[in-house]
Amino acid sequence: MTERPEKFGRFRVTSELGRGAMGVVYCAEDPSLGRTVAIKTIALTGSPQERDIHEARFLQEARAAGGIGHPAIITIYDVGREGDVAFIAMELLEGNELRDLIRWGTIAPPQAVAIAASVADGLAYAHERGVVHRDVKPGNIMVLKDGRVKVMDFGIARLGENAVKTQTGTLLGSPQYMSPEQIAGGQVDSRADIFSLGVVLYEMLTGAKPFAGEDVTQLLFSIANMAAKPPRHLQPSLPPVIDYIIARALKKNPDERYQTAAELASDLRSCAAEVAEAEITARAKPDDGTRTSPNAPPAPHDMPTQSSRPLPLSEEQVALRPSPRFDSVEGIARLAVFPLDASETKSRAGWTVPSAKVKRRRARQLAPLLGIWLVAVLAAIAIVLF
Repeated sequence: MTERPEKFGRFRVTSELGRGAMGVVYCAEDPSLGRTVAIKTIALTGSPQERDIHEARFLQEARAAGGIGHPAIITIYDVGREGDVAFIAMELLEGNELRDLIRWGTIAPPQAVAIAASVADGLAYAHERGVVHRDVKPGNIMVLKDGRVKVMDFGIARLGENAVKTQTGTLLGSPQYMSPEQIAGGQVDSRADIFSLGVVLYEMLTGAKPFAGEDVTQLLFSIANMAAKPPRHLQPSLPPVIDYIIARALKKNPDERYQTAAELASDLRSCAAEVAEAEITARAKPDDGTRTSPNAPPAPHDMPTQSSRPLPLSEEQVALRPSPRFDSVEGIARLAVFPLDASETKSRAGWTVPSAKVKRRRARQLAPLLGIWLVAVLAAIAIVLF
C-alpha cells in the first residue's frame, strides 16, 4: 500500500496517521454521520487459504468486539475488506498510550491502580460476553486527555503477525505480557487477560517488568516457571496489599488467579485509599533513592498528548536474541517442564519462597553422592601413584 487509498467502504480517507508491520492507520470521515474515525488496516498476505483464515478470524473477532459497548473499551463502528486489505473503523482517540506514560517515568501508584481498575472493568464486561482480548499490554491501553482509559485492539490478537516467532534475529510481538498457558499452547480463557493485566500493573508501579531473560527461551521459561519479585522489593513505599493482589494475578495456574476481572477490579478499588495514603506518606519523607521516580507523572490535562492517536499498529519490536533452543511456537510448549517444587512454601502475600527444610533435605540427599565421588577420586589417585 504505497499510495493512500481514497476510501474504505463508506469511509473517505483524509490522512495517514501511522504505519507499522501489520498495516496502516488512517484518519477518515464517515459522510453518513459526519464524524471523524480511525481506519485500521491489515494486509492479508500469504496463500489464498491463509488469507481466508486470517480474514475470517479478523472479522469474527472484530465483530464480536464491535458488540461490546463499554466506556473503557474503544468503540468499533464497522469492519470490511477492500481487495487484499481488511479494515476496522473505530473511534478516533486523543491521548497517550500507556506504554508512553511508563516510558516517561513510573506512574504514581494511585493513578496506576485506577488505570488497572478501569481496564479490569472493560475486560470484565467483554469476558461476560465471551470475548477474550488475548493481547493486554501497555501499547493496547490509551489514557485520554480527560483521564479516562480505553482498552484497544480487541479482535486482532490472534492474527499470525502477533504470534511469538523469530524473524531475522528479532522477536515479533510482546511475549513479556503473555500468560504461561499462552506460552505453553494451552487452553486460553479470560484468566489469561488477568495475568497480562497483572504484568501491566506491576510495570506501572515499579517501572520494570516482572519477568526477564537474555533470549527468547529464558524469557518464556521465566514466565512459565519463575516467581517474580514482589513489587515492594522495588518500591518499598507500596502497601503490602499490592504484593498480594499482583501475586494472585500472576499465579502460574489459572485456577489460583482471580477468576474474574471484576473481582480484580473490586480488590484494586478496595485498596485505593491505602495506596493513596502510602503515597502521601512516601512523598512526605526525604527521597532515599528507593523510588524509581520521585515525581508523579503530570495530570492528564498537562500531559504532552499526541493528537488524534489511534490504537497502535503493533507493540514495539523486542530485540531479544533467538536462542538456538527456540525454533518454533511448538518449541515453546517444551519450556514448562520444570514446575515449581511442590514442597516450596507460600508467604503471607502469596509469593512462593523456598523452604529451609527443603534446602536441608536436598543437602542430605547430596551427601552420599559426594562421599562416593570422593572415594572414587582417591582410588584413582592411588592407582596412578602405585
